Amino acid sequence: MGRKSNQVPVEDQKFPLMNQAQEAVRSIGYKFPSFHYLWENLKHEFRLYQKTALWQLDWVENNTNTDINNHLMFHMATGSGKTDIMAATILYFYKKYKYTNFLFVSTSNAVINKTRDNFLNSNSSKYLFKAPIIINGHQVDVKEVSTFPTSGVSNTIYLKLTTIEGLYSEIKSPRQDGLSFEDLKDQPMIILADEAHHLNAKTKSKGKQIEWDTWENTIDQVRNANSKNRQLEFTATIDVNQRNIYEKYKNKIIYKYDLDHLMEDGYSKKVFRLEANNDNRQKLLNAVLLSEYRKRLARELNISDFKPVILAQSKRIQTSKDVEKQFLDMIEDLSSEALGQYLKENKKIVAQNSEILADTYNYWEKQDLTRAVIEIKQDFNRMTTINVNYSGRKKGMLDDTNTYKELNSLEDPDNPFRIIFSVNKLTEGWDVLNLYDIVKISETEGRTYDTNSEAQLIGRGARYYPFIYKGKKSYKRRFDHSNIKSRVLETLYYHTINNPAYIKKLNDSFDDMDLIVQDDSNYSIFNAKVKDSFKKSDFYRNGYFYYNDTQEEIDDNSYRSISDYGIDTASPAIINYNPAIIESNWRQDYEKPSEVNTKIVNVANFNAHRDQRLIKKAIACNDFYRFNEMRMVLPKLNSVKEFFTSPNWLGNYIVRARIPNTIDNLTSMQKLQILNTALENIRIKIKANFDRKYGTNVFTRIAVKDVVKDYSKVVSSYSNKTISEHIREKNMSKEQWYPYDTAIVDGLEEDLISLVGSWINELKRKYPKEVYLIRNEETITNWSLHEFQENLGIKHYGGFMPDFILVLGDGSCMYQVYIEAKGVHLLERDKWKERLLENIRPENIEIVENDDVRLYGVKFYANSSSNDTDIHHVEQELRDLKILPGDGSIPLFKVD
Repeated sequence: MGRKSNQVPVEDQKFPLMNQAQEAVRSIGYKFPSFHYLWENLKHEFRLYQKTALWQLDWVENNTNTDINNHLMFHMATGSGKTDIMAATILYFYKKYKYTNFLFVSTSNAVINKTRDNFLNSNSSKYLFKAPIIINGHQVDVKEVSTFPTSGVSNTIYLKLTTIEGLYSEIKSPRQDGLSFEDLKDQPMIILADEAHHLNAKTKSKGKQIEWDTWENTIDQVRNANSKNRQLEFTATIDVNQRNIYEKYKNKIIYKYDLDHLMEDGYSKKVFRLEANNDNRQKLLNAVLLSEYRKRLARELNISDFKPVILAQSKRIQTSKDVEKQFLDMIEDLSSEALGQYLKENKKIVAQNSEILADTYNYWEKQDLTRAVIEIKQDFNRMTTINVNYSGRKKGMLDDTNTYKELNSLEDPDNPFRIIFSVNKLTEGWDVLNLYDIVKISETEGRTYDTNSEAQLIGRGARYYPFIYKGKKSYKRRFDHSNIKSRVLETLYYHTINNPAYIKKLNDSFDDMDLIVQDDSNYSIFNAKVKDSFKKSDFYRNGYFYYNDTQEEIDDNSYRSISDYGIDTASPAIINYNPAIIESNWRQDYEKPSEVNTKIVNVANFNAHRDQRLIKKAIACNDFYRFNEMRMVLPKLNSVKEFFTSPNWLGNYIVRARIPNTIDNLTSMQKLQILNTALENIRIKIKANFDRKYGTNVFTRIAVKDVVKDYSKVVSSYSNKTISEHIREKNMSKEQWYPYDTAIVDGLEEDLISLVGSWINELKRKYPKEVYLIRNEETITNWSLHEFQENLGIKHYGGFMPDFILVLGDGSCMYQVYIEAKGVHLLERDKWKERLLENIRPENIEIVENDDVRLYGVKFYANSSSNDTDIHHVEQELRDLKILPGDGSIPLFKVD
């Protein structure tokens, strides 16, 4: 008897449950369910295929045995909106079947981070619900939990986000704040498993002996713990060609939507391959010229904030580093003469082979190349380049928090990055939409091509970018039948190598679209370990740190003016405008580099009659500025007119723009775009700060051992920061007053540690029991200080964690001093934090359950703003407070 093949031909793949649901939904007698509560509470308009997926889910739930069909899968292409469907299923099972517990699992922290923004962070551009969520006339809250409550609050959905590895650890080794298998028995839940193709280790084993404690077994245990549990899986890359996988999922897949259908239906970019020689600099310069051409075309079509991004993808770390340096050197050395010569030499070569490059060269030949070079250097430099390679072997490039924020916000106008260098493919969890050029960096001869993962890279990069054109945002291609100038805005170009064997293999991979996840590498990983000597101390075992409580509710009467939302209209808003993009300068932590002289010009004064027509037009462009929308977050507002004319609101608001000197006058359309940006910033700030919590002057405690823990920090070898901001290691193994063996700090923080080190001898004489400088690491604890409610000026609702706590004990009393290191460029923006620190004095606060601790905050520790100005306030202030020995008249410690 012949051996049964492990492969299932496509023609033999049948999916009975999906076919049943499909036939039922398509039948004449099918009654479509009323899903208005879904469409009204989800941000994106659902496409027909997404609605069909939900209809088929509803049919399965209503017409089959759900005790048997309690494990279902949506097999849908990357970019098809699986997460939107996931959000819809949460509301669906909540409303129709009264489920309140939802467990989201994935194998990657990157996906967890992305999903947290999708489902919980209403301030994120990635948030998928409308705020607030209203079902049956009640506002429904979605709350993240570590374990599900035994008795939940009404109108609340509880969501636990975890990696499958983390879930496995919780169940295998139960802890107080985690799930145990006993808990699961009484907790009916919906399990949402993303990138679910990873959860098949046992199935892929083909019947071989395998460890019982697999991730696949873990999720099976959770699902089977309660008969009411449902498991919904989502993936783009399940390998149903493999027989074991097919047999497992043939009656679980209820909807399929493949990438070719997505592309044919117009819900993605078109994809073109540009084959080139192995000159990396030429390919990169072509990508830059094409990217800048695309951006200029968008501007001509009045498409604002259009920022196309390039990914330079290598196979080796060293290659990526070398090519990044070559690229930056090439851009820095670029001149108008060199660019003109390049266009002339390459035009004839590519004209017959590439329509888009020929069109690009023709365009640039007609432009002012001096200005073109200035623009290219402004958009492509060290500040707009990011390298995401690092040496951690178990993480993806998005697992680092800072990298995640930078890469997952590439569409945001104030995100500076235009080109990314990486050996890594576009990994799960990266939902970038404005990627338009992928450049494959040439490798050495004799290489092996991993074309499956490259095909998946292209598939993820083909996600459609829903820009606004003629006042409308579309999630579908609009220019398929237009000229090439328009089509380029909806096309991804893959600048690949000219190698017949590679091209053949790549084309074969397009048919498969299997995803192979590879390890990332070449970031430095710094580790800080708590010293054993500190763990033995009484302070570690029994001590506490302190932070102030927040008020549970803020009365509507507290929102009577724009300042109550943390918005300062006393100073004009400055919006950056340049030939590249329009970008808001509301947040000052990033200063966009400029190689041209600029000037500031007036755009609109809300108190001036001459600007009212422009202001009204801008108001009409933003749906938020409708009275019924505004009243949800502006409860004391009486009318739209009051908001834009009263001095308590925007009546005195002034908007200005910082523009290059090369622009003589702003057009009415440019002014409108700038004003739209300013009003959108106002909207974001209002919604972010409504229904927040004030800080109080009552301080509660947190155990030292819950704050001081071993931790690691992933740090890029490349950075767009100044030298003083680079993160580095400082060996502290011999300094008993520092609890960690290593300080992971930037230059300013290192200087602060050295300053404290200079005091140690005199501190030990005055405080014989405890002298410690504690580094707060925000990634391992979540306590923070909040601005006191009594503040009468601009409100700041977000908390912050000071960088260090200086702990001093003499046996009868303990002093804890909050110290924050702050770069000069952030001093003005974060002035409120310094005021809060200065308000922390024993006479101003109440400490719960403690009489022998004195809390203080001090002014920022900052770099000198000039050679003759010293703003290191910490030492002087501590001596004035009699905490540090001395009379305050001794010379201050200075850092050159």
